[in-house]
Amino acid sequence: MDHVTLALPQEPAGGVAGWAADLVDALGAPGAGLFVALENVFPPLPSEIILPLTGFAAGQGVLSLTSALLWTTLGSVTGAVVLYWIGALIGRERMYALWARLPLVKTSDLRRTEEWFARHGTKAVFLGRMVPIFRSLISVPAGIERMPMPVFLMLTTLGSMIWNSALVLAGYWLGDRWDEVGTYVGVLSKAVLVLVVVALAAYVAVRVRGRYKGARHRRV
Repeated sequence: MDHVTLALPQEPAGGVAGWAADLVDALGAPGAGLFVALENVFPPLPSEIILPLTGFAAGQGVLSLTSALLWTTLGSVTGAVVLYWIGALIGRERMYALWARLPLVKTSDLRRTEEWFARHGTKAVFLGRMVPIFRSLISVPAGIERMPMPVFLMLTTLGSMIWNSALVLAGYWLGDRWDEVGTYVGVLSKAVLVLVVVALAAYVAVRVRGRYKGARHRRV
């Protein structure tokens, strides 16, 4: 098969999309997998670019759709395992020590979070792989809590396969309009970020109000 160079509408050759296209052109499906692995460890690298782009490449005959899904999922799992072991290296003891130094938080908050993860960790890891921002971060508490590796791998693989398949197939079906996928995923990412910021703001407000009331009672 003759080599096919990817066409990237509306993307500068030197941008992230151009770099991703170069990886796919040079390495094929393993290049896409490498990018996805890096994206998991460094979340600012956008999966909403490389995954639909890989699907577009499959539609152009640069690689097969099966290899695109296989390698991107392998890349996701590899990146998640790296973050899992980072969490494991931090460990509960260091996590509690770091938590104790943070303002406006209590040890009981972290304990409740651990209890929640013990009850719902499997669902959190599985569903978290399909939520922007949390896709990478969810692997860290799994490592801190030492979720059994076979369970972690199974949940991460299944969740990653669903997310990756949706974006790769979208790029495959959209063809030259593959970059539209990033617009919709970007909106979802911003919505998740807004919810996180609102939740953090509410948490801080409750803590500050509680401390203010406690200080008033002590003065009285």
